[in-house]
Amino acid sequence: MEQTSFKGKGVIKWALTIGIAIVLNLFFAVGIETVTPAPEYDDFCEQKQVQEVYDNETSCVEAGGQWNPDLSKPVPSGSTRTQAEAGYCNAHFTCGMEFQDATEQYAQNVFVALVVLGALAMLVGYFLRVSPAVSAGLSYGGVLTFVIASMRYWDAAGDLVRLAIVGLALVALIIVDVKKFKE
Repeated sequence: MEQTSFKGKGVIKWALTIGIAIVLNLFFAVGIETVTPAPEYDDFCEQKQVQEVYDNETSCVEAGGQWNPDLSKPVPSGSTRTQAEAGYCNAHFTCGMEFQDATEQYAQNVFVALVVLGALAMLVGYFLRVSPAVSAGLSYGGVLTFVIASMRYWDAAGDLVRLAIVGLALVALIIVDVKKFKE
């Protein structure tokens, strides 16, 4: 029996379409991580086997830390410590902030790369005429890339950037729908 008479051909096309969309995004993720790896915490904050204890604000700040006074606990009577000295040191404050800045910059760069790759996938899917399953898979893969890019960058983006992301995605989907499916 020939494959063209197979009744499940539509199911196979949808399976291929979904597979292409998913594998395309896995390819993008692995490619980005290979070309530009994400920042690692250990590259910014040295992890020593023996941690130094900073028991006052001066030594803490000199080491690049942040002193956090604990004003909720009273200083015991007879103690040589003052209320201002009671607290703890976040010794990794400065390096942690540098790591957070690097992570946010990385997220922004990945977002831009994914938006460009998603747009290219949608364009290739629109113009490629070899197979409906491949064309649809690339187009849906591009849309999925937009969703993934937005989810990865959503927390770091400001309100205006979020509005722009959603607006551009909506415009892109409407354009593809009008161009691809107008009758």
